[in-house]
Amino acid sequence: MTRPLTQTPADEPLLLAEPDGAGPLRRSVASRARLPKEGMIRFVVSPEGVLTPDFAARLPGRGMWVEAEAAKLAQAIRSGAFARNARLAPGERLVIPPDLAERVRAGLKARLIETLGLARRAGAAVAGFEKVREWLAEGRVGLLVQAGDGSSEEKARLRSGYADVPIIAPLPAAELGRIFGRERVVHAAVAHGSLAARLMQDDARLAGFMPPPEPEARDESGTRSGIERGR
Repeated sequence: MTRPLTQTPADEPLLLAEPDGAGPLRRSVASRARLPKEGMIRFVVSPEGVLTPDFAARLPGRGMWVEAEAAKLAQAIRSGAFARNARLAPGERLVIPPDLAERVRAGLKARLIETLGLARRAGAAVAGFEKVREWLAEGRVGLLVQAGDGSSEEKARLRSGYADVPIIAPLPAAELGRIFGRERVVHAAVAHGSLAARLMQDDARLAGFMPPPEPEARDESGTRSGIERGR
């Protein structure tokens, strides 16, 4: 059965103003805790009855919020929390894709790539060691984006003297390179503003759906030989 997507103010979870002004809270259907929505993911039911992540929190329909953690999503599915909160019509059945956590991970990664591309086209992002260092010296950098599989020493050298600048490393060098029209990019910078803030938020949410990092390999002398890896 196809269900129309409609939205009314009463359909949405209660908004509460945080004392520190950080933003509204949403109640998680998994833990029932009220938490800042920036660290959560909204889900809606599509016209086909499929549970669908709404990363930008703009789709119509009754919003159901969960912490941006694979374990919390699994808990909400296992407990039947989505079905209870979906307000389905009699005879309707909620379809939950078996690979929903992977769809969330892929969707958040796609948002990061899209936002970086938007920043580049708007002139709000640059790539390359020298250009990024130039922006750092001018105080223009709101966020550093470095390749997860780049040299740790080289990345530390670029950040030298700018420890207060936020850093994310969500992608390998080849994927960063495609965004900037190059074969590989290890260092990129995004200017202060809403795009940098969006990237930081989505990177934090993506982290909740990534597998635990692999243990660092060591050679016979005990020296660590592992490297950071992009997602």
